[in-house]
Amino acid sequence: MHKTAEPPKKVRIIGGLWRSRLLSVLDLPGLRPSTDRIRETLFNWLGQDLSGLRCLDLFAGTGALGFEAASRNAEAVILLEKDKKAYVNLQANLKLLLSTPVSSTVEILHKDGLEFLKQQADHSSNLIFIDPPFQDFALLDHSIIGASRVCDDSAGGGIYVEFPASRRREEVEALIPEWHCGKYLEAGAVKACLFRSRRG
Repeated sequence: MHKTAEPPKKVRIIGGLWRSRLLSVLDLPGLRPSTDRIRETLFNWLGQDLSGLRCLDLFAGTGALGFEAASRNAEAVILLEKDKKAYVNLQANLKLLLSTPVSSTVEILHKDGLEFLKQQADHSSNLIFIDPPFQDFALLDHSIIGASRVCDDSAGGGIYVEFPASRRREEVEALIPEWHCGKYLEAGAVKACLFRSRRG
């Protein structure tokens, strides 16, 4: 049977020390790497140097978001992936990338991102990437609410969320009223928000 819209087999890192390095992409259900355009926009929002930031990539998939952060000098990046094949692929991608060392501590864990988030201390991370499989609205919602407790963006960062274009932005914003969607984009079937704390 002919498949339409084949996913890319490789995605490239947009900037930083690993700029233009390629990540292999597995064809797995729900795996949908953030596009080059979206990642370029996101890291224009965040800035090209993430020195000092502690980052979580809750549903790492290809690792594109977490590896972009490490490429830009984030202090520590933890990538979570519960799918065994995707986890093994992440490890292989990291091994290739580390032929060019970076200052970041990069850790890949074979764990459920939401469960891991629940175990984290309040305000223990600065930048949290949330990009779960689009069909699971409850997973997205619980992750955003959990991230609002764990994230401290006072030194930069925030909570980055990708969600399907079929969902209203206001619905997602209403989940964490103490945060606001400071940056927003729509690209095809994807909407994305970078939430900043109202405390700052």
